[in-house]
Amino acid sequence: MNRIFVVSDGTGRTAQQALSAALTQFPGAEVEIILRPRVRTKARARAVVLEAARAGAFLVHTVVTSEVREAIVTSARESNVETIDLMGPLVARLAETLAVSPSEKPGLFSQINKSYFRRVETMDFAFRHDDGQRIEEVRKAEIVLLGVSRTFKTPLSVYLAFKGWFVANVPITLDHEPPAVLSKLPPSRVFCLDTNARQLAELRRPRHEYLRGAAGNYADPEFVRIELMHARSYFGRHPGWAVVNVTLKPIEEIASEILAVRGRSGKARGEELL
Repeated sequence: MNRIFVVSDGTGRTAQQALSAALTQFPGAEVEIILRPRVRTKARARAVVLEAARAGAFLVHTVVTSEVREAIVTSARESNVETIDLMGPLVARLAETLAVSPSEKPGLFSQINKSYFRRVETMDFAFRHDDGQRIEEVRKAEIVLLGVSRTFKTPLSVYLAFKGWFVANVPITLDHEPPAVLSKLPPSRVFCLDTNARQLAELRRPRHEYLRGAAGNYADPEFVRIELMHARSYFGRHPGWAVVNVTLKPIEEIASEILAVRGRSGKARGEELL
């Protein structure tokens, strides 16, 4: 059986994918793929080459650090091991074309992938848990936003999700009692959005006019004042919850305040969820 060593200073996933794609052109070939990830020193590189030599294998590598890559090439030449460099020529050509030196930091692609896929997950979570949806799953959220209508719950959820946080938002209304599960959440995760009654009434007016009065007293200043008083009363029963005033503030500023408090009061992203 043929043996192929896949060597990388990262996870080796890129080399494995490229090799697997190439091997589909050889459906009858019997190949054992041996993965050696996180090869980040010259000594480790030489040891892996010797291991490949003893196994009678050839070596495919994606190593971005030039000195480690050179150690592989030199050791392979001395040990009569065939090598295929999947990363070096491409990085060199890009450096020449872009007139920029490569960072040569191992594992960057894996980090970018993790960041990308987490953002996909957090954005999906925000949309599925917007406006009190799937309230039974609110315990999974890292940040829970509470507030009356038009206190920027949804745009804040999306913005924070893009930053990599699992966010849910729940409306506070006069008509319905807030879900009991909110009171059982770790206080450090709950953020109450408050605002000025007059300003909120102004924000609601365009929607009220668009619906031609179908929203009832939605934009009435007195109704807005009572609704905010009701929300504040509920917030006040949970002294551990943070209250953030959103009046006349851009989304970025509000999000920064929330994350500043979140960082002081609990673990950052990656904390174990309930």
